[in-house]
Amino acid sequence: MTQAGWDNWVRMADQEVSRTLGSLPRQLRVEASAVPVLFQRRPSRAMERDGVDPDTMGLFVGVPFAEEMRSGEDIPAQVILFLEVILDEVNGDEAVFRREVRQTYLHELGHFLGLDESGLEERDLG
Repeated sequence: MTQAGWDNWVRMADQEVSRTLGSLPRQLRVEASAVPVLFQRRPSRAMERDGVDPDTMGLFVGVPFAEEMRSGEDIPAQVILFLEVILDEVNGDEAVFRREVRQTYLHELGHFLGLDESGLEERDLG
């Protein structure tokens, strides 16, 4: 993928994250806006060595919101979206890409809010 092509997908993902953030209820939007969203192509080798599957579309790292006040964790909360993995999944379809970015962002934001996989499944964010 060319740099211009990559930049275009990043721009679309960033727009979708902003649109999704803007659609959240006010209090949730305030909390969620404090969590930076990073865009990477794929999980790094170091991430894979730490157990992250190479087909992972998104990852929440850091301390969940509910534990923030009592934790001495050094890693700040952040969401990482792996855009080439998402693109592979959606076969480059722009509309489906935007939906998957939204779904993956909400899934990882759910982890920030303290939801586990079953809690996310209950909310159709699995």
